[in-house]
Amino acid sequence: MTTGNTLRESLEQRYGASAPFLEGAINPVLARILAHKSVRRFAPEPLPPNALEQIVAGAQSAATSSNLQTWSVIAVQDPNYKEKVATLCGNQEFIRRAPLFLVFCADLARLDAISKREGLEGGGLDYMEMFVMATIDASLAAQNAALTAESLGLGICYVGAARNQPRELAEVLKLPSKVVAVFGMAIGVPADTDTSTVKPRLPQPEILHHETYDTESQSEHIANYNATMREFYTSQNMRVEGDWSKHSALRVESAGALTGRDKLREVLVERGFELL
Repeated sequence: MTTGNTLRESLEQRYGASAPFLEGAINPVLARILAHKSVRRFAPEPLPPNALEQIVAGAQSAATSSNLQTWSVIAVQDPNYKEKVATLCGNQEFIRRAPLFLVFCADLARLDAISKREGLEGGGLDYMEMFVMATIDASLAAQNAALTAESLGLGICYVGAARNQPRELAEVLKLPSKVVAVFGMAIGVPADTDTSTVKPRLPQPEILHHETYDTESQSEHIANYNATMREFYTSQNMRVEGDWSKHSALRVESAGALTGRDKLREVLVERGFELL
């Protein structure tokens, strides 16, 4: 884990010049969180013994609405399955190279089956609220999984491209009705050639609002962040068109920019999520 020795140094890595001015020692949990980065270069070695089970235990320790636990995760380790999954998830090579790829799913099938066994209709499962709940549950679990993996000395990378071809991915993973992949996570030992670093985030005042939502200084915050990200792109030899604002606006310019995910609602309905 690469992080500063003090809270100030770690915050500077995360925020750049706009880091909030805080002094003092840094506790191990916050140090781990502030040092998070996406790793896409993995060493050709297996995970430590029982790492998968520890990671899932961490994931299951996350908060879950009403203890309904409306999520599941598919561990993909077999090279043949991983090849199929990687191809469907943006055809990204680092997924193939990672010893473990987790596919986190919003899962209402379990509750549906339980309702039937209890002789109840389960009509509430057809409402948008339940899909949102399942997605939140999966996200909370995944973040715990990420922190657990990183605490074991592993690197991780979230993969939103699991939503690029959700029909085909569901078929490969044999997902039942009312289960859909919401994102993936590649996990492995970082390679010696991994040069990824902590990526700066928006200035805290742009995210943290007090009492009411404030837009008065947004233009200033975004301008400062654009400058910070230009420095980051240069330091990482990243070829990004324009600044962060331009890059972000292009990402949502049209349905085509969503790389297939514009069909997600249609697929959800097909998979048994009525979204009433």
